[in-house]
Amino acid sequence: MKSIAALQNLVTPWPDGLEPSDAELEAIEWEMPLILAEVDLLDAEIAVLDRAPSELDGQRIRRARRRMLAVRRDLTNQAAAAAGMAGGAA
Repeated sequence: MKSIAALQNLVTPWPDGLEPSDAELEAIEWEMPLILAEVDLLDAEIAVLDRAPSELDGQRIRRARRRMLAVRRDLTNQAAAAAGMAGGAA
């Protein structure tokens, strides 16, 4: 009797294109501050799902939202500046 480990390649073949490319990993790393800010906002929102938000909860949510928007703005400005340098004057 063969174990599933012996048949693993037949059951779940590992295609070569399954791993993220270097460019995809760079993009994820570049967006990581935004991802973390969005997670903080989500954590603050989840904390008040089953209860009425207190003033402190409201402050935490507003602070997380402002941080997320600031990070999104900064990344957008960086991308625009990089595109402007790469593309030249329009």
